[in-house]
Amino acid sequence: MNKLSKIGLSALCGSLAAVSAANAGSLDVTGGATTTWVSNEGTASGNPLGFSSGIVFKGNGELDNGTTFTLTLSQTDQSAYSNGTIVLDTPSFGKFTINQASGGVGIDVKDDAMPTAWEETDGAGLTTGHDKISGVGASMSVEWKSPTVMGSTISLAYAPHNNGILVNDKGTSGSAGKNRMQGGYDVLLDLNTANAYMLPNIFLGYSSTAQDIDAKTQGTNLDHNQDHEEGVAGAVFSIGPVKFGAQASVEYLGNEQTGTDVWGYRNIAYGISFNVSDNLSLSYGRHESKKGLQSGTTEGTRVSEAESYQIAYTIGGASIKIAENSVSDQNYVTGTTGDRDGTTVALSLAF
Repeated sequence: MNKLSKIGLSALCGSLAAVSAANAGSLDVTGGATTTWVSNEGTASGNPLGFSSGIVFKGNGELDNGTTFTLTLSQTDQSAYSNGTIVLDTPSFGKFTINQASGGVGIDVKDDAMPTAWEETDGAGLTTGHDKISGVGASMSVEWKSPTVMGSTISLAYAPHNNGILVNDKGTSGSAGKNRMQGGYDVLLDLNTANAYMLPNIFLGYSSTAQDIDAKTQGTNLDHNQDHEEGVAGAVFSIGPVKFGAQASVEYLGNEQTGTDVWGYRNIAYGISFNVSDNLSLSYGRHESKKGLQSGTTEGTRVSEAESYQIAYTIGGASIKIAENSVSDQNYVTGTTGDRDGTTVALSLAF
């Protein structure tokens, strides 16, 4: 009996070794470090010198039918685990992505898709407080992206529970309280025919998420919370070293009451970038956000505007980036207390 067990075990080990050899992949590690100096008007910053480091583990492999798979694990801030994705790229049926609440799928990739030398208008060191679209990208979700046809793709993303919670293996998530988010889906059409036909990159996206009824109104107004809807449309033009574009997005929260309830947000973004050389880039970006309140309030709309002038210089694995930023009515707070200016200088090293 023992002899048979040993034979069986040896055969099994040999089979596993053969399978492992036939399906061997690779694991690559990349990383970088950034140190910044931030000076924001009206902010008690204390020590303005900051530091962050990131490591990305990427595993690659291929199946017998030509399908490739990629596992990406990111530790994007001082080696703290951030997110992971699994991507299956098939030869004929497009790309399938399992997204661990990291963004980067659905309409989340177009929250601000304007060309820049460095970062989005609200991502260069000065907080604007603007509410932008996210769709299902910030939740555990699955996305299918079609094969590229004349440079264009269509993407469908789905989250069984669009609550923005990262779920571990064999785990589940739930949320309590009012306005509980349920299942949601995104649709994104990306027409990227600029290279072949000298046309702009045009994108259109829509997202819808069901919501629970607000507990305090159950039995009296079952339609208090409608679906949470988001939409985006924009275009980016490329002429030699210059890129410029504009986009608009809207978010409807589903609130149907009056008073201080927020019905949603409207955002308009512009951007232009210029590659002076292979190493030097310049850009200007502007982002305007409107916060809409329900009727019956003394102030139905609050507007916040932000601008960012940026310059980036890269040499080898190092880059120096500078951003001059400003925002009016930060966090939709009216008056001069919400007006801020800031400067950010960053040194990034990649390896």
